[in-house]
Amino acid sequence: MVPCYPASTRGVSVAKHGKLRLGEVLIQHRVISQDQLKQVLDEQHATGRRLGKVLIENGYASEQDICQAMAVQLNIPFISLAHYDLNPSLSRRLPEALARRARALLLEERSDHLLVGMCDPSDIYLYDEISSTLKQEISVAIVMENELIPALDHVYRRTEEISGHARALEQDLGDVDAATPVVELARTQEDAPVARLVQSLFEDASQVQASDVHIEPQESSINIRFRINGELQLQTVGDIRIAAALAQRLKLIAGLDISERRLPQDGRFQIEVKQGPLDVRISTMPTPYGESVVMRLLSQAGHALRLDKLGMPEAILRKLRTLLGRSSGMLVVTGPTGSGKTSTLYAAVSEINDVRSKIVTVEDPIEYRLPDITQIQVNDKIELSFARVLRSVLRQDPDVILVGEMRDQETAQVGMRAAMTGHMVLTTLHTRNAASTPVRLIDMGIPPYLVGVSLQAVIAQRLVKLICDHCKERAKPTPVEQEWLKQTLGDAVAQLQLKHGAGCSHCHNTGYSGRVGIYEMLEMNSTLAALISQGQTQPFINEAQQQIRGTSLFDQAVRLMETGRTTVQEVIRLNNLLEE
Repeated sequence: MVPCYPASTRGVSVAKHGKLRLGEVLIQHRVISQDQLKQVLDEQHATGRRLGKVLIENGYASEQDICQAMAVQLNIPFISLAHYDLNPSLSRRLPEALARRARALLLEERSDHLLVGMCDPSDIYLYDEISSTLKQEISVAIVMENELIPALDHVYRRTEEISGHARALEQDLGDVDAATPVVELARTQEDAPVARLVQSLFEDASQVQASDVHIEPQESSINIRFRINGELQLQTVGDIRIAAALAQRLKLIAGLDISERRLPQDGRFQIEVKQGPLDVRISTMPTPYGESVVMRLLSQAGHALRLDKLGMPEAILRKLRTLLGRSSGMLVVTGPTGSGKTSTLYAAVSEINDVRSKIVTVEDPIEYRLPDITQIQVNDKIELSFARVLRSVLRQDPDVILVGEMRDQETAQVGMRAAMTGHMVLTTLHTRNAASTPVRLIDMGIPPYLVGVSLQAVIAQRLVKLICDHCKERAKPTPVEQEWLKQTLGDAVAQLQLKHGAGCSHCHNTGYSGRVGIYEMLEMNSTLAALISQGQTQPFINEAQQQIRGTSLFDQAVRLMETGRTTVQEVIRLNNLLEE
């Protein structure tokens, strides 16, 4: 908890302006000059916008500068929510609708009043409304909007709302006639418990940036779990009676066969949430207790993926951009499921997308819709396979082809030949690291000479969990970790200042918040091409490992640990995966 200067005042008077003007405070603290203030005042008078907004838009001050100056002006505290240990149960005493409208958050309960953080404490009307709603005297602190919005999303989770909808659905099922088919409940109106439960699930999952939602029927209950930062977290447990209605509702939305419960089904649909449109890939699987449903969530809101936003090392990014400028050859991005391979390919395609090039993608499924690009969905049910589509694509005169995955020998061979005959081919493969990828292609039945001629480079990637900034602290390694560090880093371990997350409300007591990509790149030079063309796999691997020494996935993970961004446990986990 980090309250900042100056000391808090009490009562309505905090919302009244002090004697100093905001511009004067900023000049006194040497944030802006007199000339800059005159310029923005002229612009403010012309546009009617707030002075702080004009200063930020012109780049003369940051949001933190403005907030700290307002704190001095109004004689109230400035509080950074980035390092504030929130109490969600307390904060929820302020209704969500009012909190979001007033851009306010209830922070503390003190002996005789409540402390509320506001983005605009000078708004006397909102101050009065908050005080009236809470029915208690309040004092205010100023907080930054870019920290408040994520804090509101964290506090106003829909866990209780989801549980309430689940209980309402249980009641709904108990009230209907036993002869009523479950499908009729699934088809019910949009304000029915099952519909509200589904909507709340997606709203909450989007709010916490979950990548997947798992609905798992058990013998006497149904578990709903979210995958956040690569780990599953239990969201709610409901009565097993709601499992069928929930599964049927989701299948109905996705246009799946609601009468078929014995076979797996796959589909997709789009749903609107507060954060924007959400693209959902759904998979159902029969189990002894009902249908298990897993949904992958892909946000369609926000900006297009960009290579320079992926976190690649500058050296790899530079080499990749050079490679993408070529007219032929194959680039393979490799890694396990959920490692961000598709995001890398989409970012690469977006970078080279212009009117002079015809770009075609062959995917299963199409994850993101890209403008001005021809995207084709594979459909095995009608024998529209990767290989068959790829052959037809070659007759469409493409410059760049993105193949979602090299799943079989036929697809890989067609893709390789396309790369050799004047097309740039981008694709993915499941391998441990970059060095083993060309060998894997040979194991799939691709002639070694074709690999040597066509393959230009391999990028291997993983996602590493980051320590939560809100509860980061010094960590003492266990004896096992200490021994592993000595064997791995040698004497350098003595200088390490390891960190970990103690667990807090911001990270749901996991100690981690967010993930970052790590990458290694293997360029196929003449030596490597000659070795793989001759089928000398072990000499090839030795030479490839020598090329990426110091820049491997493991090396990058260790650097994250050394700089206090991830834990030794996470690096050991990654190392074990790379050695499997």
